Amino acid sequence: MSHRAQSTPCRWLRASLAIAFCAAAYAQAATFEVRVAKRDGQPLPGAVVTVERESAALGPAPPARAIMDQVNLAFAPDVLVIPVHSTIQFPNSDAVGHQVYSFSSARQFQLPLYRGKPYPPVQFDQPGVVTLGCNIHDNMLAYIVVTAAPWFGRADERGHWTAAEVPEGRYRVRVWHPLLNEPAGLERIVEVGTQPVTAEFRLTKTLRPAPLGSRPHSWDY
Repeated sequence: MSHRAQSTPCRWLRASLAIAFCAAAYAQAATFEVRVAKRDGQPLPGAVVTVERESAALGPAPPARAIMDQVNLAFAPDVLVIPVHSTIQFPNSDAVGHQVYSFSSARQFQLPLYRGKPYPPVQFDQPGVVTLGCNIHDNMLAYIVVTAAPWFGRADERGHWTAAEVPEGRYRVRVWHPLLNEPAGLERIVEVGTQPVTAEFRLTKTLRPAPLGSRPHSWDY
C-alpha cells in the first residue's frame, strides 16, 4: 500500500476529531444575561455592558463602521458602543453648522465647523470612554464607549442585556453609565458554564443629576 493511501485515513481522522472538538466547544456555551438596577431597585435602561474573558483572551469583536448624526442640535445616537479600531462618521443633518470635538484621552480630535457633507470617518484605536461636544452649541453632548471586549451592548428598558453562546470560562463584566456615581465603578468576575447565567448589578449610590439646562438624553432616568 502506498504512503498516500496510508495517510488518507489519518487525515480523515484528524479532520473528524477537529470537527468533533469544535462541536463540543460550541456546545459548551451558555446564554449570559446581565441585569442592572438603580439603588432603589428600579431598572437602569441604557447602561453599557462589556464582557471580556479573564484568560485566553478571545480578542475584540471585528471593527465596525458606525454613524453618529447631528439632528435638532443633538447627537443621534447620544451613546455609541463600538469595538476597538472601529470608525465613526459624523454627518450633520441640521441646517446650522457644528464643530464636533473630543478632549478625552482615549481619542482627541476636532472637526472644524461644517454642515452637510461630513469629514472622513474618525478611527478609534484605544479602549475607553470618549466624551463628545460641539464648540458652537454647549448643550450638545454624547459618549462613545470603545471596547476590546468580544461582547458588549446597552441594557434595554428593563435594565437587561443578553449575549447568546458565550463559551465556558471566567469573564470580567463591566457596567458603565454617564451618570454613574460608584467610587470604584461596577465590575465583577463571573463564571460561565453550560447553563444560562445571570449577573445582577445594583447601584450602591444614586445616579448623579443631569447637568442643569441640558436637553433630555437617553441616559436621563
